[in-house]
Amino acid sequence: TMIRSAAKNVGWVCVVVDVADYNIIADEVASGEISFETRHNLSIKAFGHTAQYDTIVHNYLKHEDLSDDLSLTFVKHSEMRYGENPHQSAASYKIPGNTDRNIMNAMIHQGKQLSYNNIMDADGALACVREFDDPACVIVKHANPCGVATGNDLLDVYNRAFNADSLSAFGGIIAFNRMCTKEVAEAIVSIFVEIVLAPDFEPGALETFKQKKNLRVLELGSFKKRATKLEIRHVDGGLLVQDTDTKILSRDDLNIVTKKEPDEKDIETALFTWRVLRHAKSNGILIAKDNTTVGLGAGQVSRVDAVHMALRKGGEKVRGGVLASDAFFPFPDSIDAIKDSGIKLVIQPGGSIRDREVIDACNEYGIAMM
Repeated sequence: TMIRSAAKNVGWVCVVVDVADYNIIADEVASGEISFETRHNLSIKAFGHTAQYDTIVHNYLKHEDLSDDLSLTFVKHSEMRYGENPHQSAASYKIPGNTDRNIMNAMIHQGKQLSYNNIMDADGALACVREFDDPACVIVKHANPCGVATGNDLLDVYNRAFNADSLSAFGGIIAFNRMCTKEVAEAIVSIFVEIVLAPDFEPGALETFKQKKNLRVLELGSFKKRATKLEIRHVDGGLLVQDTDTKILSRDDLNIVTKKEPDEKDIETALFTWRVLRHAKSNGILIAKDNTTVGLGAGQVSRVDAVHMALRKGGEKVRGGVLASDAFFPFPDSIDAIKDSGIKLVIQPGGSIRDREVIDACNEYGIAMM
C-alpha cells in the first residue's frame, strides 16, 4: 500500500523497489534534486512491482484455473536479437520464482544465445521426450518431431531417431531423457544441429561438444512427465486458454473396430505413435515401427495430403508399420492411399459420419484399425 501510494504521488515523492536503482538515487540526491524523469520511471517500476505481487497472490488463492478474472505476470528472462523473423523484435519472459525443470531454467554449458525459434523448438522437444519412461531421443525441426525413438541403449536410440528423417534433422533440436554419454556426443558432432538438451551430460560428452563452439548444450536436471498447466494463445482482443493435453492413452482406451486384430507388438507401437503425434501440427499423420518414427505428415490442410506426405517421408520403411491420425478420417481416401503400403494397423479417434466407410475400407484391404 505504501509503495503504491508513493508511486501515485510521483510529483513530489520518489519510490524505489529495486536495489539496482540505489546508485541512480544516490547520484541525484548528491546533485541536490531527484529529477521528475527519474521519479516517473521509478513510479512505473513500482506499479509493476505491486501489480506482480497482487497477481501472484490472486493466482495462489483462487480455487479454479479458468476463473472469471485471469491475471498473468512474468519477468524478463532475456533480450533477443529478433523474433520468429529477423524484422520482429522479441524477448523471453519467465514465471516469477519458477524453479521447474524447463528451458528457461536450463544450465547452458556452451553456444550462442538462445533465439526465439530455439526456445520454441527446444520446449517442444522437451515436452515430447517427457512422454517416455524408457530411454528416448526426440529430434524437432520447426516445431515438429521429425525423428523419435525409444529403447534400451541410448546410442542406438539416437541413431534410430536421426535416421528416421536425417534430412529434416539437419539444424534441428535433439532431446534426451537420460544422461548424454560421450559416445552419443561423438555421433552428434558429425552433423549440424542447433541444440542438444538432456538431464545431464558425461564430462566426456561436454568436452566432445566443445568441437562445435556454436552448439547450444542445455542441462535441465532430472525431469518428470509433463504436469497439467494452462496453455495460452493470443487472439486479437483477448486470449484462448486450455489445459494441457497430458492424458496417457492405454490399452483399456482402445477399441478394435475391424475384422483383423492387431498383435501385441503393433498395439505397443500404436501407443508409442500416439504419444508422439500429439506434438505434431495438425492435420497430422505419423507412421512408426519398432518404437521408431519413420514418416511424418504434419501441418497439412487436408488429411489425405498428410497421409501422402507421411508415406513419401517413410518410403519402404513404412511396410509393417502403424499409422496414427490425430483426428478422424473424413473420407476413406486415406485408407485407399495406404492399401499397398504394407501398413498393418491404423489408430485414430473416430467420430466421422463416414466411420463405417473407413472401417469397411480397412476390412477390404486387410488392415487392422483401432
